[in-house]
Amino acid sequence: MINHVWGLLTHPSQELQQIKREGESIQHLYAHHVLLLAAIPVICAFIGTTQVGWNFGEGRVIKLAPMTALYCAIIFYILILAAVALMGRVIYWMARRYENRPSWQSCTRFAGYAATPMFLGGVVALYPMIWLCLLVGIVALCYTGYLMYLGIPTFLNIDRQEGFIFSGSTFAIGVLVLEFLLGLTVLLWGYGVRLL
Repeated sequence: MINHVWGLLTHPSQELQQIKREGESIQHLYAHHVLLLAAIPVICAFIGTTQVGWNFGEGRVIKLAPMTALYCAIIFYILILAAVALMGRVIYWMARRYENRPSWQSCTRFAGYAATPMFLGGVVALYPMIWLCLLVGIVALCYTGYLMYLGIPTFLNIDRQEGFIFSGSTFAIGVLVLEFLLGLTVLLWGYGVRLL
């Protein structure tokens, strides 16, 4: 698992080709990559919201009680896992017009590995300051888009130009899914005290 993370950060093109050649199952992907890395933003957000609190500027800090944060963390974790599966479905659905359409498993595998920068960017939730989370989130999102640009042609066996169009469309849908997830996250972590 760690070797893929390091490879995606240092030599992403070769690493994505290696991931495709391995052809791991969805169960292996989730057990050795997604379940572990998706825990990073969840655990960091739990610690950040219970120990530091959301900093909204002007001295306004909102801390969550540990039990409330635990409920939010469980829901947040499930949402992240579902978002990876949803993006795998989206990629599979969008690839329906290609002759060498990849399997749903291959598309989900790609979605899980492409989300790696977003998972790693979750470390910033240890210090939940809005502008800092936004800045790191944008950087992670850009790198995820880069991984999609590199990986889509490899996983779909299409040329770079068509891959650029496909990855742009997939990225746009991914951003919508992310915005939905972020909206729920703000509700859960920012206003969890009032919701639960």
